[in-house]
Amino acid sequence: MKTPRVRLGDLSVGFIHSLADAMTQLGQDPQPLLERYGFDAARMAEARARLSIPRYMRLGYNAIQQTGEPALGLLMGQLTRLSQAGLAGLSAAQAPTVRDAAWALTRFEPLYASNYRGQSSLSEDSQGAWLRFYSISPYNAYNRFVVDSVLSSWMQQLGSLTGQRLPVEKVQIEFAQPSYSERYAEAFGCAVEFGCADNRLRLSKTTLNLRNPEHCPSTWKHMIEICERELEQLTRTRSLRERITQLLGPLLHGREPDLSEVAARLQLPSWTLRRKLAEEGTQFRTILNETRRDLAMAYIRDTELAFGEIAYLLGFASAEAFQRAFKRWNQQTPGEFRRTQRKNA
Repeated sequence: MKTPRVRLGDLSVGFIHSLADAMTQLGQDPQPLLERYGFDAARMAEARARLSIPRYMRLGYNAIQQTGEPALGLLMGQLTRLSQAGLAGLSAAQAPTVRDAAWALTRFEPLYASNYRGQSSLSEDSQGAWLRFYSISPYNAYNRFVVDSVLSSWMQQLGSLTGQRLPVEKVQIEFAQPSYSERYAEAFGCAVEFGCADNRLRLSKTTLNLRNPEHCPSTWKHMIEICERELEQLTRTRSLRERITQLLGPLLHGREPDLSEVAARLQLPSWTLRRKLAEEGTQFRTILNETRRDLAMAYIRDTELAFGEIAYLLGFASAEAFQRAFKRWNQQTPGEFRRTQRKNA
């Protein structure tokens, strides 16, 4: 049976530049490592070039091993530039305020990064706003640097608009306090809390209102129009089935979503969604099961996650229930499947 090539997510090769710069600053030549992963000059210069999130995690893990720097992600963020976020970053660079730049980076995130698990967001209240990075838990040595680099890069990118260090009120991080925790205070200059419900930065209203002296109203408007067209094109090319599959990723954590919840996310009555799926020759339960199956294969094949963690990510009540379902789908246990994939890789 041919293994489905479901992608857990991907991102622009622009993210590799800050990793290479961090390695160079630490006295290591990044080129041998990048070329081992297939990222030579020609590949890095391709328009719209992307790499999978699992591949990025393995690349970052190897960079940390080579440099001996567990806080590599924090340094990567400090060295990042808005241009590395593609059209979204170029748009943010023309934003009138920090608030508008943060909005552009989250609104147009799918243009430079996508993840089955969700999308970043900006949530404003009367006192300020939280800039939140979507969950990629459970955490291990392969993915903590991703959270570090994203939160640190937001601080660097938004600060670059104003020509000063961005004032951050608080940082909250999902994973437990790591061995290099003292580096966070230095990087963010504020209180940092670990073991939280989200990965996010707190910005005050004053910070959100900081002006960008490089703002050009006509260029800003033009860039937003271009990004909106690109975003619309991404959505338009997806079938209803693909849109449902995309929605299921963030909803599966520790539970099984139902049709009514997905219909609400699509802004459709449940009966309309059921009818439209019937017209496409399928039904919600079929899509749910196939999404779980394909994601299970991708997690086992492309990550180092334990099977109990994968069971949770796919909404199974127990690891045993996941093991039974996987064997029913593939006539192999998860362990047999992972060994076969690693052997054939």
